[in-house]
Amino acid sequence: MVSADPQPFLQMQGIVKVFPGARALDGVDLDIVPGEVHCLLGQNGAGKSTLIKVLAGAHQPTEGRVVLDGNPITITDPVAALGHGVATMYQELDVVDGLSVAENVYLGHELDTLGVSRRSEAIRRTREILRRLGHPEISPRQEVGRLSAAGKQIVSMARALSHDARVIVMDEPSAVLDSEEVANLFRVVRELTSDGVAVVYISHRLEEIREIGDRITVLKDGRTVAQNLPVSETPTAELIRLMTGRSVEYAFPPAGTFADDAPVVLEVRGLGLRGVFRDVDLTVRAGEIVGLAGLVGSGRSEILETVYGARRASAGEVRVDGRSLRAGSVPAAVGAGIGLAPEERKSQGLLLDEPVYRNVTLSTFTRFARGGLLDERAERAAAQEQSRALHLRPEGVDRPIRTMSGGNQQKAMLARWLVHGCRVLLLDEPTRGVDVGARAEIYTLVRRLADSGAAVVVVSSEIPEVLGLADRVLVVSEGRVVHEGPADSIDEHQVLDMVMEGSVA
Repeated sequence: MVSADPQPFLQMQGIVKVFPGARALDGVDLDIVPGEVHCLLGQNGAGKSTLIKVLAGAHQPTEGRVVLDGNPITITDPVAALGHGVATMYQELDVVDGLSVAENVYLGHELDTLGVSRRSEAIRRTREILRRLGHPEISPRQEVGRLSAAGKQIVSMARALSHDARVIVMDEPSAVLDSEEVANLFRVVRELTSDGVAVVYISHRLEEIREIGDRITVLKDGRTVAQNLPVSETPTAELIRLMTGRSVEYAFPPAGTFADDAPVVLEVRGLGLRGVFRDVDLTVRAGEIVGLAGLVGSGRSEILETVYGARRASAGEVRVDGRSLRAGSVPAAVGAGIGLAPEERKSQGLLLDEPVYRNVTLSTFTRFARGGLLDERAERAAAQEQSRALHLRPEGVDRPIRTMSGGNQQKAMLARWLVHGCRVLLLDEPTRGVDVGARAEIYTLVRRLADSGAAVVVVSSEIPEVLGLADRVLVVSEGRVVHEGPADSIDEHQVLDMVMEGSVA
């Protein structure tokens, strides 16, 4: 429990973090007090994960400082962070599938004496931590790769608890846990804080914040917009207002004029992916943009990946122009005219060391094949045409695509599907890491694609983006569609209320 006049022992002051083409943090402050749960709130893209990566030593701040017990410190890497008593559980699971549970728990701080591994001691301690977490059924000797996503999350928690930490950072720890596992998590958090450990807790679920939190700091567009708010004294409506107030205007093109009786291009019926989402119905007509709004972990991205065939549906059907597609087949989806620009374009969508032209023609190689060989001149010509049309900068399709900004990389991804001639375009976070000017160009391009007769589905963590770009919106919460309607019939506050509180409109 927090004292009446809490004094922080760890402070982050004026933290700035600049990445190429993006200012992720712009002067963030955070105070951490012993024995409290400090909740860090903000929409996706607000800077929460970047901030904790600075605290964990995974990123170096461009400006600002971290102060521990009154003294400025430099956290050069994750090992240094642990040395200062900061342990972090990341939203992205950081376990190694090929190692055992015990090996993962003590990875990086292995138990040994004079260079000799104390494996039995690691197994014993891991068993104790798992029992404390309420999961004695997980064997320390079990290979982590055989565990479910929830099981892997438990292992990540166990690793954090294996350190003698003064601060434990938890980034969306409940995203893959069921209600009983969340209750166990909260029990452990209360034990930790009663022993004087500080917990920094990140969650989009406001009911969790109410149950477990002491104070709140809110980030918005990389800035601290509210600091040290008492949980018990801050209304939910005020938290939503703080998270949704915007300093950046969105320049959206005029709404489309697709006809209500335009042909249905994409039809999804009863689509499900076991353990992730269920009973998803979706139709998109020629010329229409449909937006999926939801939080990380809601199932929104997985819906796109399943439609694209990258995941094999456990139920339901996908049709393009009335023809059913083979489940779990990317070639079948691409052959039917479906294109996907994935959320993680660098790791999932681009060949970073290949030239721009090769990335643009990647899904259309058969068009440029001559006698079993690729006609590079034809590839370059097609890519150059799209490069000029989309104003890719800098010019030149022979440069490696990794040398381009995030906005231009994203435009190159869209150029790929323009060359392909998509009937259906699936866009997952189309403006992530993109500056304001490039955003406007991408919005105009997406609308142009729709106006040419494509059916477009957009997933974005930025609710104003979904509402401003889409003609119709589906709100996804915990694997279910909880609302569907015209984009102009709902506002940002209502969407946030649905996705955070799980209410059904």
